[in-house]
Amino acid sequence: MDNNNYMNPYLAGFFLGLLLLGTIYITGRGLGASGAIKSVVVTAVETVAPSHTANTKFYKEYSEEHSGSPLKNWLVFEMAGALIGAFFSGLISNRLKFTLEHSPKIKSRTRIAGALIGGTLFGFGAQLGRGCTSGAALSGMAVLSTGGLITMAFIFGGAYAFAYFFRKLWI
Repeated sequence: MDNNNYMNPYLAGFFLGLLLLGTIYITGRGLGASGAIKSVVVTAVETVAPSHTANTKFYKEYSEEHSGSPLKNWLVFEMAGALIGAFFSGLISNRLKFTLEHSPKIKSRTRIAGALIGGTLFGFGAQLGRGCTSGAALSGMAVLSTGGLITMAFIFGGAYAFAYFFRKLWI
């Protein structure tokens, strides 16, 4: 793989730090992605089952916190920009491929099932933890939050622990 197609990781980290500082300065809070997903889910449920959202504590509290459409939350625009930017970055650098990569030891269905289960568990964990890894760990560590430091330690520790059990799916 040609490393010339990628940004220098130290420079990318520096820019990420500047972005994080700017976000904290402008919005008073750090970066995060799970809030955008929550806004999309709340909007979808409000559209499909408005009576359910009117009678459920979670949706009522969310609506009280956010006036207007949940899709007008700045986190939704952040995530849309990240997805669009990633797409164009891959397109410009000739790394955009619509393939499903997996180990020769597993089938495509196993890879897709693992991705769906992992994504669901990640979303559930982000909801329980009141934020995703970028919000809890990255933004928390930026302000030297004890919770952010502990979260980051457990994210990496958990990843190393689970990698041992799932490594045979990839090696």
